[in-house]
Amino acid sequence: MSRHRPLLTALATTALLVLAMAPSALGSSTARPAAKSAALAPTAGCGKAPTLRSGTQSITTSGKNRSFILRIPDNYNNNTPYRLIFGFHWNGGTMNDVDSGGTSGYVWSYYGTRAISNNSAIFVAPQGFNNGWANSGGEDITFVDDMIRRIEADLCVDTAQRFAMGFSYGGGMSYSLACSRASVFRAVAVYSGGQLSGCSGGNDPIAYIGLHGLRDPVLNISTGRSLRDRFVRNNGCTAQNPPEPASGSLSHVVTYYSGCRAGYPVAWAAFDQGHTPNPVDGRPGDFEPGENSWTRQVVWNFFTQFGGSNPTPTATPTATPTVTPTGNPPSTSALRGTGSGRCLDITGNAQSNGATAQIWDCNGGNNQRFTATSSGELRVNNRCLDVNGAGTADGSSVIIWDCNGQNNQKWRFNSDGSITAVGANKCLDVSGAATANGSKVHIWSCNGGNNQKWTRV
Repeated sequence: MSRHRPLLTALATTALLVLAMAPSALGSSTARPAAKSAALAPTAGCGKAPTLRSGTQSITTSGKNRSFILRIPDNYNNNTPYRLIFGFHWNGGTMNDVDSGGTSGYVWSYYGTRAISNNSAIFVAPQGFNNGWANSGGEDITFVDDMIRRIEADLCVDTAQRFAMGFSYGGGMSYSLACSRASVFRAVAVYSGGQLSGCSGGNDPIAYIGLHGLRDPVLNISTGRSLRDRFVRNNGCTAQNPPEPASGSLSHVVTYYSGCRAGYPVAWAAFDQGHTPNPVDGRPGDFEPGENSWTRQVVWNFFTQFGGSNPTPTATPTATPTVTPTGNPPSTSALRGTGSGRCLDITGNAQSNGATAQIWDCNGGNNQRFTATSSGELRVNNRCLDVNGAGTADGSSVIIWDCNGQNNQKWRFNSDGSITAVGANKCLDVSGAATANGSKVHIWSCNGGNNQKWTRV
């Protein structure tokens, strides 16, 4: 995606605000739904030699010829059910912009998630009519339905792991899918979006993350809040006014709502920049290189918090069994550091507020037994694992404190073995990659090091 493209978007999307006022132009989807997602259900393409190849594809849908770019993992295995991720372009953008990553290249392909995925997902970049997503008569929703059918008939996809993401008009399209295809997609990410592509239905829960700039001159942040609040209600989350960064701080704040139905989280990422999918903390402009943006990892972490599957393939992907979403399962275990071979431990088996976290030889003690609750807490010794003072800086200490439901006491287990502090969006880390007993544990920017990886034992 060109880092200069958002400026064109800002100019072009102004017209969308006028368009959004005209329901006849946007329409509502009355198209047939695609196959509903079934937990632990791969597709008819599993076990088959694929005929599809990475690159531009053509398809006839609603009597019209449409195009999309498909990216299949380099090491594709037809017996592995993959995540399926759709990336929608902005107004005036193209499928090539999303697929190529523009001037940033591969590291910003599909809003930066393709590189992070490390060949663990199938990616799709559809092309909108007139480089937009008006969704007239629901034709763009039908386009998505037909792409899913084409892809899943040929490739092995985990139907409980479909995702959609997009910026601006593409965010509006992702929101439209959240409204009308909540049973098809597991989660959506809406970057600086608005209700621009309609919202047919819109009453069912779906995991939702919204990202929006405080100083967005094209789609005011109030529009993003409104989109978010629909799914706060649908997902049964506790209503709140989540914290947002101060004007002029050039920072961001990510909030995970509390009280949401299990498996249906809502996250809100507000940042002190304008109309852009790739804000960079400390930088005032909207045209920063995408590879420097924190949004890449935040969205990828949101998508990958849901468990995958590897069951026996089925030839009937249109079946509609009940979805049983997964998040952090309630369980009690020790957490052993990959780099050190020692366990996360509360100093001196203390039970008082402020006791610090460290690593120590695994011994089965209560101060090494952590219970992961459905609300994202890690409880130990009748307290919660806590980032001291709700800090967000590298090196902020990790302690225990009375459980209070705040984001600095919420943790997310990731597929790579890391554990993310939700409030800070940083990883649980052994200071200096140390391995000795008593080495300090704090939070640090996620970097994939073994001192940030943990195994439940």
